[in-house]
Amino acid sequence: MNSPTQMPRLKGFCYPREIIAYAVWAYHRFALSTADVEDLLAARGVIVSREAIRLWVNRFGQHFANCIRRDRPRPNDKWHMDEVVITIRGKKHWLWRAIDADGDVLEILVQTRRNAKAAKRFFQRLVSQFGEPRVVITDKLRSYIKPVKALAPNADHRAHKGLNNAIEVSHRPTRKREKIFGKFKSHRQAQRFLAAHDQINLLFRPRRYQLNATSNRHARSDAFSLWADYTAEMVA
Repeated sequence: MNSPTQMPRLKGFCYPREIIAYAVWAYHRFALSTADVEDLLAARGVIVSREAIRLWVNRFGQHFANCIRRDRPRPNDKWHMDEVVITIRGKKHWLWRAIDADGDVLEILVQTRRNAKAAKRFFQRLVSQFGEPRVVITDKLRSYIKPVKALAPNADHRAHKGLNNAIEVSHRPTRKREKIFGKFKSHRQAQRFLAAHDQINLLFRPRRYQLNATSNRHARSDAFSLWADYTAEMVA
């Protein structure tokens, strides 16, 4: 961890912003618990409670996610959309996720329904942010048909389960997180965590199978440079 003396301290916070940013990064990058992050910081001589780390993650995780969204290139106009069930307090909820053809996560939305109204709500968020897509790929859920036709009438809608393998892979980090730490505690917690987690992983997990060792090191260096810039933008 870099020496926490390079940036001004956040008003009202006891710890330098580099320490807070490091805690948020470690929590999302390695699927750690707040207790794990507490131990990592303690090994570096920083004594902080789990509760403080939880508050940092909740408060600043979305800041980093918003910065990553702001600076990334315009997404590909070929979208994959899918929904996966998650359990919150014993009840089924549906995590709706969309990615572009490059595998970049466009949007996630946790909803209690898996019907045409829920599909329309999710697709409307996408179109309002990125405009109409050229191609939309979904599974065979019929709830997608009317929203896509109404909101993107010129899009080529391909409903075929076999074409949507890319987004099935995109669900894996969520499943991994659930397996390690159990179910999400609330609808709000799931939405807040996943909205930040997907974007931070997008920055720090390049597709290594497409990169040689040198390119991967450059990508990692660029990611850390961006993270430092976003840390400097943090506000209390």
